[in-house]
Amino acid sequence: MDNQRNTTLIILAFFAIYVIWGSTYLMNKIAVTELPPFMLAGVRFVTAGLLIFGIARITGKSIKITPRQFINTVIAGFLFLSFGNGVVVWALRYVDTGFAALEIAAQPLVILLMMRVFQGKKIQSMSIIGVILGFIGIYLLVGQKEIIARENAVLGMIMIFACMCSWGYGSLFVGKADLPRNYFVNTGYQMFTGGILLGIMSLAFGESWSVPWAWSEKVQWVMVLLVVFGSIVAFTSFNYLLKTVSPEKVATSTYVNPIVALLLGWYFLDEKITMQSLLAAVVLLTGVYFINTTKKWVVFARFRKRTH
Repeated sequence: MDNQRNTTLIILAFFAIYVIWGSTYLMNKIAVTELPPFMLAGVRFVTAGLLIFGIARITGKSIKITPRQFINTVIAGFLFLSFGNGVVVWALRYVDTGFAALEIAAQPLVILLMMRVFQGKKIQSMSIIGVILGFIGIYLLVGQKEIIARENAVLGMIMIFACMCSWGYGSLFVGKADLPRNYFVNTGYQMFTGGILLGIMSLAFGESWSVPWAWSEKVQWVMVLLVVFGSIVAFTSFNYLLKTVSPEKVATSTYVNPIVALLLGWYFLDEKITMQSLLAAVVLLTGVYFINTTKKWVVFARFRKRTH
């Protein structure tokens, strides 16, 4: 029964980081046209963190953590959210949603290389094939001149790459760090501290702040969706998976997210999808299959319990 329950949780968690996170590119793109990026991300994560603490209190979960755990959540919050997400939101002013997600699809390769350099882990042959297919798919997509010919698109690409490296290192850090054992509470601290740092970044860059009731109705709804699903549900799922499966498997979400982002960008924002983009999507998903068939993956039910 426990194995079946754990398997179900893992499947639902992967759905969250695959599909829900894929939709956040669209939501951030809509919101950043009206709100400054660091303020937008900061308000989102602080709100989500406070809601998580409130839910934890109502359900009787303790939010007490050690000083070491607090420091580690601050580090993780910065790597994942303050820099890793906040700068991506900033870059969405210059690049399409699908393009941003596609560039981040290179993250599994970065994580594999980091695991090799910092942990001495051997790269599985099937993972190599999957990453190669992923890069072929990315090349097919970004090789379309009209995508990268826009003003400041190259700057946006560079900053997204930096965010990708931050997320990659953060994934390895979280896998080993002493963090709150409860995934929900862990997420709350990362959200809250990461959001506070984003607020400081916003003030440092001189962004103009505004109150929620001054926003358009569309942006208000987008913020609600970002807080509840994009932040609380998806990020809790992300932290849960980092403790139950290997980091490179969690990073496969960066192959699926572009497909979701492309389709939503096409449907809601009239972003163009060509036959070459569709071909690239098939190649990317094939890469996901190869990465997921490494020896350590086997079946969702087989995983190690990690305690801190």
